[in-house]
Amino acid sequence: MSRRRILSIWFPRLAAERILRTELRSLAQPFAVVEDQNNMQVILSLCPAASAEGLRRGQPLRDAQAMCPNLITRLAHPQADAAFLTVLQRWAVKFSPWVAEDGRDGLIIDLTGCAHLFGGEETLLQRLEDDCTGLGLSIQAGIADTVGAAWALARYAGHSAGAVRSGDAIDQEAYATRARAAKRRNWEKGGAAPHLAKPKATHVERIAAPDRTHSTLAPLPVAALRIDDEVVEGLTRLGLRVIGDLTGMPRAALARRFGQQLVMRLDQALGSAKEPVSPAPPSVQFAVRLTLPEPIGLVTDVIAGIDRLLPELERRLKAKGRGVRTLRLQLFRVDNSVETLEVGLARPSASPDRMRPLLVMKLDAVDAGFGIDCLRLEAIATEPVHPKQHSGHADATDHTIQAMGRDTRVDDLIGRLGARVGLDTIQRCHPASSHIPEKATYRVAAHWSDPVSAWRMPVTPRPILLWRPEPVAASDDPFPPDQFRWRGRDLSLIAAIGPERIAPEWWLDEPEWRSGVRDYWRVTVQSGERFWLFFAHGAALSAGWFCQGRFA
Repeated sequence: MSRRRILSIWFPRLAAERILRTELRSLAQPFAVVEDQNNMQVILSLCPAASAEGLRRGQPLRDAQAMCPNLITRLAHPQADAAFLTVLQRWAVKFSPWVAEDGRDGLIIDLTGCAHLFGGEETLLQRLEDDCTGLGLSIQAGIADTVGAAWALARYAGHSAGAVRSGDAIDQEAYATRARAAKRRNWEKGGAAPHLAKPKATHVERIAAPDRTHSTLAPLPVAALRIDDEVVEGLTRLGLRVIGDLTGMPRAALARRFGQQLVMRLDQALGSAKEPVSPAPPSVQFAVRLTLPEPIGLVTDVIAGIDRLLPELERRLKAKGRGVRTLRLQLFRVDNSVETLEVGLARPSASPDRMRPLLVMKLDAVDAGFGIDCLRLEAIATEPVHPKQHSGHADATDHTIQAMGRDTRVDDLIGRLGARVGLDTIQRCHPASSHIPEKATYRVAAHWSDPVSAWRMPVTPRPILLWRPEPVAASDDPFPPDQFRWRGRDLSLIAAIGPERIAPEWWLDEPEWRSGVRDYWRVTVQSGERFWLFFAHGAALSAGWFCQGRFA
């Protein structure tokens, strides 16, 4: 069985190099990408020229501009960076089919059983660097037995742990007070400055040999464990600066002091805890394109192009068992501009007869300009569509077979109305489990819901128009008054049917039902209007008459 090997790729200048590849190809000045953090702009990504000026990631923009006045900046575009990283993920499939995104600027690749196809791990890393150099990208990579170890090598190989920030270590105090003071003593008296030897350049090893994870991670700083900055600072304050200082310590003590995250990341890096590489499933796009030899500008020509695209789109959708919810039509003009139309269907469908009328309705607002030379039709939102299956001979009756052909006339009407006013504005009522009149139904979007087949109607009819209870000036007698005043009108009673007693939901505290039990009456006044009045018997509030609706 092949030993597990993981490759971690880090693009430290991803955001900046993406813009340099597309917008600022010939730029020679220092360049940086900034983003808003804590009510100020900080540097997110730098080009090599900006790094040479001493700028760094996370630095406030005002400090960076003071150090480098000719710095050119652009605001960060996280969506574009994520899309670019997705493109790089598809490119990295050439090395292994198991590729996953790692944060905003990295990739994780499971190289198990794949490195020998490229001549070994060292040759693979060299080819990876050559390919990224040709793409104009800066990378750092690491290979190890675990995801955590590969991540640490890619980002921290060759880095020292750094000094203790608190200043409590004796070796730090001695270096600052005695060693350096003795070296510059002759300099202060006018002699030559002491010669400080520069550290020799060493080759950074970013490949951990199999079963050498512990020894490879031991000299790396604790920040290589993918833990929070607060945990790193707390460990450094205690003198635990490298991973080797943590490997022999009890896990329970570390978890109590610094949390479970530190223990989990340490075990993942050393291989004690599993961390699989889960690549994102390949995205399936349902799009068709028609390139025209000559520009067109008539609505009839565009409709003819749509008629040629819809059957092919239907074939692709049915092959995957999908139906369109939202359809986008793009019309590319000869001047490189694009006209975009979007329509929504009340029910997912792959039938061209359901999509074509909605697209035709939108074509009146299209401006062809100097001509349209390309059409693109894309299903940007789809849902699975499953055909009905019979469960037995009893289910395969003539009545059931006839019911299988769903009546789509209402759905088509909702789609046409939605193309005019928007699908979200079209709603339908569904019954609710409440006997309170104003809570007996609730509204849902028509294109995301099915009509109710069996609606349980109340024993007594309900008014067509229903509003919040409005006070009626009448006597406090529980029987319908012969004369009453409502909305500034004096009304005379002709007939009254009732009462229907409705009690409040005692388990809920609703202010409008604090008047207690209600007796509802259907009353007819002299003008012919029919109202829905009720007499509140009074509980927390005083008794009285109210009007809540009107019958047709």
